[in-house]
Amino acid sequence: MRSTHDDTAATRRGPLLALALAGVVMAATLTACSSTKTPSATTSSSSASSSAIPASAFKDYTGITPTSVSVGNVSTLVAGLFKGAAVGTEAYAAYANSQGGINGRKLVVDSGDDGYAGAPNKQLTAADIQKDFAMVGSFSLQDSFGGAVLAANPQVPNVTVTLDAATAALPNSFSPSPAAAGGWQLGPLVYFQKKYPGDVLHTAALIPNQPSAETKWAGELAAMNHLGFKVVYDPRFDITQTSFDQNVIAMKNAGVKILFLELMPQNYVASVVKALTLQDFHPVLVLGASTYSRQLVPSSGGATALDGSYLEQNTSLYLGEDAASIPAVNTFLTWVQRTSPGFKADLYTLYGWLSAELFSQALQSAGANPSRGAVLQALRGIASFSGGYLTGPANPAKKLPTNCYIIAQIENGQFQRLDDPPVSGSTHGYRCDRPYYKPPA
Repeated sequence: MRSTHDDTAATRRGPLLALALAGVVMAATLTACSSTKTPSATTSSSSASSSAIPASAFKDYTGITPTSVSVGNVSTLVAGLFKGAAVGTEAYAAYANSQGGINGRKLVVDSGDDGYAGAPNKQLTAADIQKDFAMVGSFSLQDSFGGAVLAANPQVPNVTVTLDAATAALPNSFSPSPAAAGGWQLGPLVYFQKKYPGDVLHTAALIPNQPSAETKWAGELAAMNHLGFKVVYDPRFDITQTSFDQNVIAMKNAGVKILFLELMPQNYVASVVKALTLQDFHPVLVLGASTYSRQLVPSSGGATALDGSYLEQNTSLYLGEDAASIPAVNTFLTWVQRTSPGFKADLYTLYGWLSAELFSQALQSAGANPSRGAVLQALRGIASFSGGYLTGPANPAKKLPTNCYIIAQIENGQFQRLDDPPVSGSTHGYRCDRPYYKPPA
């Protein structure tokens, strides 16, 4: 692994540790169920698949030899913020190499740390595209800086879960978990409306005071209003907030019966749950992808504090619960531990793994002597991708998200699927019963 630091990195580490909490909130809200786009990015996305691949790309063999192919990964590793992205990418590379590589080529990950800053992100990306075949599995809140480099170099494949909307919309960017314009997935909301028809008339949510979270909540709120929910409490909280006692008291006084915490990462949810327990207040709890963590139950006060809570997300239970029924889960966890013993996989680890798998699928399809252009062309042909059902099937070629999801519930401190179709069925354990809701313009 290549890691880039300057002499000031050590002095910046203290402030970065404080920023890490903010970073996780922002990234979690961006990647929870759907991502946000600016109107210009959305327009660019719609035309991305029809944009011509530069002719020079079909003669560009940067970073590839008869025996290896090198890919760049620029993530925020300082303070361990998004280390999972590099770990997941490297884990998939090791797995692919154990199978003989991609068309006989060893996959090599050239991994760098942007230090949670824009200039290094841009510099590392610029350096990588001069020597690596593609950018794969990166994850950073500073990815717009590297995005400017990728925009100026449309011959370079970028296979990542990208947070910056304009970068995600580039014709050379492809994601295993594509973004979607504003709105929300209707399926989970309809599920809870049917299960708790009276409670959804007394709905609450807690929203981080970050632009990404605000935008996402606006989309979910529009979907809730469309279905007939009534939201009676949805305050914003500062990312430095550590106690939610006053929020819980206010919810109790407002008669809240169901509480959606999909936009909060697990450490914030744990604080909310402790406050709920303290006030002996127990609304129905709905958690999201950013809360799915091995640390959630112990940090919330144990199983009794969370048993009965729900989880909705558009990935499998990739931390292990689905290992027996979805072979890709076991493969993912096995290779993460082989390459990074003791590392606790998270959502960003999964994204790194899936990005590397999507890239490898395109590289395999591009033939025995693939150019960058041939791989871009292959990526434009991948209309369905799920990583062996690690996630609901999406359309990377057209940048369309999945409309599939799972419902789980915490029982005896463990996440367990609930009411989902069998993994052996046509949807491979996912519920794909409702579309994504886009509010009227």
